[in-house]
Amino acid sequence: MKKIILTLSCSIFALSVQHANEPVAIIYDTDIGNDVDDVMALGMIHAMESRGHCELLAVTITKDHPLAAAFTDAVNTFYGRPDIPIATVRNGATQHAGRFNGLAGEKLTDGSLRYPHDLKSGNDAPEATTFLRELLASRKDQSVVLVQVGFFTNFRRLLESKPDDISPLSGKELIAKKVKLLSIMGGSFQTIRDSNHYLEYNVRLDIPSAQVLAEQWPTEIIWSGFEIGIAATYPASSIETDYEYTTHHPVREAYYLYNPPPHNRPTWDLTSVLHAVWPNHGYFDLSTPGKVTVEDDGFTRFNPEENGEHRFLKINEHQIIRLREAFVQLCSQPPLTK
Repeated sequence: MKKIILTLSCSIFALSVQHANEPVAIIYDTDIGNDVDDVMALGMIHAMESRGHCELLAVTITKDHPLAAAFTDAVNTFYGRPDIPIATVRNGATQHAGRFNGLAGEKLTDGSLRYPHDLKSGNDAPEATTFLRELLASRKDQSVVLVQVGFFTNFRRLLESKPDDISPLSGKELIAKKVKLLSIMGGSFQTIRDSNHYLEYNVRLDIPSAQVLAEQWPTEIIWSGFEIGIAATYPASSIETDYEYTTHHPVREAYYLYNPPPHNRPTWDLTSVLHAVWPNHGYFDLSTPGKVTVEDDGFTRFNPEENGEHRFLKINEHQIIRLREAFVQLCSQPPLTK
């Protein structure tokens, strides 16, 4: 009898280890071009996929400019994954090009693209809502982690989508069936610059969508507030020295174009990615369970609830040191093809 129990226990343990080691399936939703941390976070995802810890299923974009998708495709191609699907918002919140998305069109002296890619414009990419419905419908139940580091537009539209030929489920039902976790960079939950009412950019640019998502989203949400990213800035010394293994690097060049060294950039979007893929590595603590409500001015108010499905990230001084080390190692990791 003991042998049977031991064998059964070993089998259960083996299955749990196998499940724990499965790559985290990620959809990365970004407003790439509005800040360089979106690019750094995308580079991190590629590094973690190369290590076998995640799989980037797709990138969806909430910045409504054609070069946002083109630059994203250039980054994916640089990391050796040129066929990652990309979908874009229509009638989105920001429509300017951004400081570095123009890198998608830069050429070498021989006339070839500095960063080769084949998606030339976001106008040639599918619209995000229908794309997301198709992708989620094709995945196993409770298997997808969504990482949102831009505006709430795409996921709000997915949430409110109706049953169609893709799936008989509403958007909310489809999310509840297929999504395991939503990891959001957005809001503020601690004192920032002596303010207890800080209005964070990602929420403020599309407040109605943030309100709908916070109220109606059917799965667990982990929020990474503005305070987390500014606590663990990326060292400019790494940008200056750790990317020299190649003549042209999109993360390094985007950083210089956005705000060059010696500026240490906050790591807002990187925190949501890191927690989504490595939630049990001790980089962050979590708040008590609760519910986030988005007020009419864009302020994110956290209300503790015993069975609430929202939590926010917290961090201490020792974790900040480890975070910086992880960010440097992951962001500067060379592509497998280089």
